[in-house]
This record gives sequence, structure tokens and C-alpha cells, in this order.
Amino acid sequence: MIFAEKARRAGSVVMALGLSLTALPRAAFAQAAEAAAEATAAATEAAGNAAAKAGSYVPMKPVPGIGQPIDGAYGFQEQFSPNGHYALWMHNAILMPIITIISLFVLGLLMWVAYRYRTAKNPVASRTSHNTLIEVIWTLVPVLILVGIAIPSISLLAKQYKPAPENALTIKATGNQWFWTYGYPDNGGFEVISNMLPDEEAVKRGEPAKLGVDNRLVLPVGEPIRLQTTGADVIHSFAVPSLWFKLDAVPGRINEKVLFIEKPGVYYGQCSELCGARHGYMPIAIEALPRDKFNAWVLAQGGELDHQPKPAAAPAAAAAPAAAATEAATAEAAATESAAPAA
Repeated sequence: MIFAEKARRAGSVVMALGLSLTALPRAAFAQAAEAAAEATAAATEAAGNAAAKAGSYVPMKPVPGIGQPIDGAYGFQEQFSPNGHYALWMHNAILMPIITIISLFVLGLLMWVAYRYRTAKNPVASRTSHNTLIEVIWTLVPVLILVGIAIPSISLLAKQYKPAPENALTIKATGNQWFWTYGYPDNGGFEVISNMLPDEEAVKRGEPAKLGVDNRLVLPVGEPIRLQTTGADVIHSFAVPSLWFKLDAVPGRINEKVLFIEKPGVYYGQCSELCGARHGYMPIAIEALPRDKFNAWVLAQGGELDHQPKPAAAPAAAAAPAAAATEAATAEAAATESAAPAA
């Protein structure tokens, strides 16, 4: 009887020990499962926020007189790029004054010569064949004028063809007869085909006739963009006057130049290389957006963010609790198996 009582007590102790060992893995498994569920919910919420953000993109409305021609205007359009500001300053402050002064001087000189040396005033023509002072002046003055023009001109050329930074967003514009194709290699490689809208549809959408397109070239504002051009059939030219940008698109060749847009807005241009019968009907429309809105547009197109960490962080975060849950389940099974013979 004493032996049997002791055996029962020993069995109870072993069973209690087995149950306690079993409870520990179960608690760990419950905690791990709860953590995995929280991580999955967070990842789902983040994905939902990204989708909502992508779906919030609304095309920007153009502003009359900004980035497009103005009826009755002459001269250059208002500029919205650093090179455009420099070039417009050079035109207004250097070239136009020099051109005006030279034109007025030559006009006055011709009028003075016509009056002073007319037949009534000068019946006997002068026999003078050389004047050293005048020859020195009309040789040196044009040289100095050309040097004065060359210095800012060379500076402008250097600015226009300065290479883009290594991490700049790359966009590829392909000229076709007669539409444009825009590729986004840094955003997953998707493409946008841009055709001119009929005049009625353009006016209906608030776009200028002959310049409105069905799909714009959407770009981020305030950062250098590596714009590459090529032609699919004949030579085209990608030109946007208000951004001081023009680059030929040649078949079998990639041309590259930096495009920088200072202000959000819609900017219009046209193919400026005679490319066939409908050369005048392949306009360019650029929509410049802040970076967050550009990212939303990219996501709406099914692309991915350029130079951004890929959205693998959330699954990785969820994988750690899942692994812990698996280990806990394995430990629970092992404890249960070891406790069964003892019971």
C-alpha cells in the first residue's frame, strides 16, 4: 500500500511537470502568433496607405501664360529652369543692347555718309584710299565685341551640357511618327505613350489646342533629371521653350542632357525637327509635380519608386515572429512527446 501511494504521488509530480513544460511553449507560441498578426496588420495597413496615396493623383490644370505661348506676345517665354534664367539674362542684358547699339550706329553712319557725301555737297570724290586709325578701330572693336559675347556663351554651353548626378532620375523620350513614348527605367521600366488631343477634347480638358496630349510626361520638380532622347524612325527633336531645353532624338543614338524644373506646373513644347507630314502634330506636355505626388503617380502606374528601398522591410519584419512561432510549435511538440511516456 505504501509503495502504491508513493507511485501515485510520483506519477502526479511527473504529470504536473509535463503539463508545465507543455504550457511554456504554448505561451511562447501564442505571443509569437500575436506578434506575427500585428506585423501582418501593419504591413497591410502600409500597403493600403500606399494604394490610397497612389489613387489620389489628379492631373494638374495648366495656368494660362505659364509654360505655353501667349497670344500677341513676342520674345522668349518666362523661364522655369536655372539655364533658362541665365540664357534669358544673357539675351536681355548682353545680346540685345549690343545688337541695338550696333544697328543704330550703322544706321546713323549710313545716313551721315549719304547726307555728307551726296553729289550736291561733294561734287569731287575723295581720293583717300587708306586711313590707318579707322582700319584699326573697325578691326579691334568687332573683336572685342565677339570676345564679350563669347565668354557668357561658352559658360551657357558648359551649363547646358554638364553631366547629371549619378543618382539622378533617368527618363527616356522616344520620338515616333508622330507621337512620343516616355520610358521610366528607374521606376520599373513602364512606358507612357503620348498623342495629341483633338482640338475639341483639348479645350474641353482646359488644355491649349494643338498642345494638349492624352498622357503627359510626369516629372518631379526641384531636382536634376537625366533626360535621354532617341528616334524610332526619323530624326525628331524634344524642345520645351519655357524650360530652355532642346535635344535632338536621332535613330540608333542616345542623346543625354540634364533637365531641371524649378516650379510645379504644366509646360508645353513641340517636336522642333522636321520629321514628316504630321511634324506639327506631336506636341510635348510636361507635368512637374512635388516628389511625394510624383511617387504617388508612379505607384498609380504600377511602377516602383526610384532609388528608394524596396518594400521588403514589412515582410521581413513579419518573418521574424513567424520563425519564432515555428520554433515554439516545434518545442511544444517535442515537450508533449517527451511528457507522454512519463505520464
